[in-house]
Amino acid sequence: METYKSRASSLGLALSLLTAACETTSGAPPPDVPQDVSVIVDTPPSDVFDASAPDDLGPRLDAPVPSDRADATTDGAPVDATPPAMTPEELVRAQRVYFDRCAGCHGALRAGATGPNLQPSRTLPLGTARLRTTISNGTPGGMPGWVRTGLMTAEEADLMARYIQHPPPTPPPRPMEMIRASWQLNVPVAERPTRPMTTRNWENFFGVILRDAGQVAILDGDTFELVSIVPTGFAVHILRSSTSGRYFYAIGRDGRVTLIDLWTPTPTIDAVVQGCSDARSVEASRFPGYEDRLLIEGCYWPPQYVVFDGATLEPRGMQSILSDAITGEHLDEVRVASIVASRFEPVWAVSLKESGFVALVDYSQPEFPVVSRIPAVRFLHDGGWDHTGRYFMISANASNRVAVVDVRDRRFVTSFTTGLGPHPGRAANWQDPTYGWVNAVAHMGQARLAVYGADPEGSPENAWRVVRNVALPSAGSLFIKTHPNSPWVWIDSPVSTEPNAARRICVYSKARGVIDRCWFASDHGQTVHFEYNRAGTQVWVSVWDRTGELVVYDDRTLAEVTRIRGDWLVTPTGKFNVYNTAHDVY
Repeated sequence: METYKSRASSLGLALSLLTAACETTSGAPPPDVPQDVSVIVDTPPSDVFDASAPDDLGPRLDAPVPSDRADATTDGAPVDATPPAMTPEELVRAQRVYFDRCAGCHGALRAGATGPNLQPSRTLPLGTARLRTTISNGTPGGMPGWVRTGLMTAEEADLMARYIQHPPPTPPPRPMEMIRASWQLNVPVAERPTRPMTTRNWENFFGVILRDAGQVAILDGDTFELVSIVPTGFAVHILRSSTSGRYFYAIGRDGRVTLIDLWTPTPTIDAVVQGCSDARSVEASRFPGYEDRLLIEGCYWPPQYVVFDGATLEPRGMQSILSDAITGEHLDEVRVASIVASRFEPVWAVSLKESGFVALVDYSQPEFPVVSRIPAVRFLHDGGWDHTGRYFMISANASNRVAVVDVRDRRFVTSFTTGLGPHPGRAANWQDPTYGWVNAVAHMGQARLAVYGADPEGSPENAWRVVRNVALPSAGSLFIKTHPNSPWVWIDSPVSTEPNAARRICVYSKARGVIDRCWFASDHGQTVHFEYNRAGTQVWVSVWDRTGELVVYDDRTLAEVTRIRGDWLVTPTGKFNVYNTAHDVY
């Protein structure tokens, strides 16, 4: 069996398989301090509006190629198709940097999705200087300025600018024999406690991703104390809870799944496995009778999903998801993006990024097959349920749209434009005083919160239409969040290209339909991702930085409750409350 001793070894494994994303204060302003934020409210419902306002746009990698290069023709085709020289050592290092920083948006084969195509036919005409400048400074479309933010050195940006003009290596497959060999069962089920052995309120634990440390921190949501730090491997993307909440499942960029048992006196790793070389998503089985029994991992590479035993992570089955696109285009790369678990029947809804299908995987059947492929929109990314758990709403951020799939009836409902680069996380559901149940999305590439109707039975005239376009201070948003007990929707902007804006938080008033206020949560790093405690009375936000912080706010008053610091808080990003994650509270 494989062992995982450090972030370096985990990253090395993934790379070998590949060959291969402000102004300063100490907290929130007093509630009576007015904020200079313009708001557009009560816009008439519209399926489509102008999502390309010129003041939101600027030079991009996917802009027309200029003809001021000797090796470019007027139609963008290169005359000199020779990539810049690179040594073998530079190519190996470049593969590592690309996997870490670029593959998530641009793909293992660099065909593009959230980010544009970075294959030589596209990059050679642009040239090293332009590519290096764009990588260094970022784009209004949502790509961070890697050098400007300190996430890359200038030398690494130059390395990437040259590397992406070379043909991409073809990553190898990851067959079931390799997956089985990676499975490591540390604590058999028979040796685990049969009831919670901790005296803490474990259902209010927070799992906090320490991205660059290759760890997950478990914190007590009642006392704000650090309970334990669990080594999980390279760059965990999300945590998901088993249906009971007993287990946290961590999924790393390197495809490693870690099962964390929260019932032990100190949270422990009961099992690990690696089903993919590159991954972003896992989800538990939630249909009654299947609680805590099964887990699915969706791969970015290879194009497949893997099903495991939910209590041991023993591999149980694997299926390829490679297919042509909904447009008929042949694809060599299809990635599993978001996954949600239906509570109407034993299926997972799996969004297939490049192809534009939503696949329904039936985990009650042998081999866990795809039983329905629902054509939606290219290129699918993240999303979540409506308030009923029937409709899966997925952002297609390269298409500037949100797609809606009725999972219960297994049909595509509609899609509609929201703005440039929608990226909602699992998004946010609430009741609007005018439009009934709504959901919303903010955007990487546009300073806009788009609120749309999400109640086809109670308010059919507003369903799946943008009903409020709300101006934000800047683009660059990744996550919004709310809770049934909260009067607010919280919005971040960590990938904004505006100076200091990556540290800004805004809150939207559900009752008034406006941005109530915005403030800067930190004097360093990027402010990212929100999570509520179980009661919905407090909100946690990360200061994503090598010297990280967790800031806790009173959700009613917006006053700062506490600021958690420590040498162990290295690049905190996502936070996941056990109860809220297990019960799909968003």
